[in-house]
Amino acid sequence: MKDTIAFNEMMVHVPLCTHQEASNVLVIGTINEEIENQLQKHAYANIEKGDVALLNSKNDKDIDVIILTDVEIDEILLANINRILKDDGLITFATSAYSKNSDKLKADLSLVGEKFWIAMPFRFGHNTSIIASKRHHPTADLNLQRADLLDGLEYYSAEIHNASFVFPAAEHKDLTGIAKR
Repeated sequence: MKDTIAFNEMMVHVPLCTHQEASNVLVIGTINEEIENQLQKHAYANIEKGDVALLNSKNDKDIDVIILTDVEIDEILLANINRILKDDGLITFATSAYSKNSDKLKADLSLVGEKFWIAMPFRFGHNTSIIASKRHHPTADLNLQRADLLDGLEYYSAEIHNASFVFPAAEHKDLTGIAKR
């Protein structure tokens, strides 16, 4: 299976099956046809797509979920996200961290951990991503009914969703106190 299939499905379905009522979703970054197809599986949500400049054009706290497909997170971007994200909102983004570069993962987790109640890494294939949430926990609040009713998937499932948050003991210990669970 191609790693991109896993990436496209996980970046869309992990946040949208975690948030209980994601009606306004903002996707920032490159949106390929497969990500578009995955987004369409969540027909209940109003999905807006664009680049980072779109964040600057919004003023209201009316976004439930923000998915960053290929955008590096930094303090300025995070401040703009926090400005428009609802009080129970969440974000998901790919980190350039790999298992051999835990310093980058720790830095990304620390950065989002300052603004969010939950900041957890999840791994699938060769990708490591982070979900940061103001209220919803990615494993405790997983909407099983929504996850199980998704059709036409090649990688994502409720079981994969939960398993992607499990790390080897040494990595888990290394992230203790940095990842906010």
